Amino acid sequence: MAAYLTIAELKLRTVMPPEFIDTLEGLQPGWVDAQLEQLSRWIDSRLMKRYAVPFVDPVPVPEVVRGWLARLVTFEVWQRRGWDPQDPQAVQIQRAADVARDDVKEAADAVQGLYDIPLLNGEGKSLLSKPRTFGYSEASPYVWTDEQVVTGSYEDDNGGGSYG
Repeated sequence: MAAYLTIAELKLRTVMPPEFIDTLEGLQPGWVDAQLEQLSRWIDSRLMKRYAVPFVDPVPVPEVVRGWLARLVTFEVWQRRGWDPQDPQAVQIQRAADVARDDVKEAADAVQGLYDIPLLNGEGKSLLSKPRTFGYSEASPYVWTDEQVVTGSYEDDNGGGSYG
């Protein structure tokens, strides 16, 4: 299975300068790819009871999943590269990774989860119902007032409420 992001895609989504990733890949080729793969499978393992994972054609990888993966791998790469744990940016990056972990856990929660990801055995269908437009139209712009009079009279004569 392939990771949900390539190194090039990670560079587009991370707050980390791309040179940091290149330097790390130069020192230890394949390490960043291994992190992308490992954390992609971690996301799958959290979501597999509810969602259609791993994401493969024809169901594309949801962008929210790519975002979670980028934040998680950014944290791992920063740790591997090294940083001052008291650096405010380090705290923000760690917090972003923690939020991504919490988001994955929330998405896996069948009761409280708020993420719309393709369902397990749902052939890529969403759990959420899509809103439909309901409308009413008459040829004359004044017919609605006549309809309102009829409805009001009916409700007055029959003790209120709606009619069927």
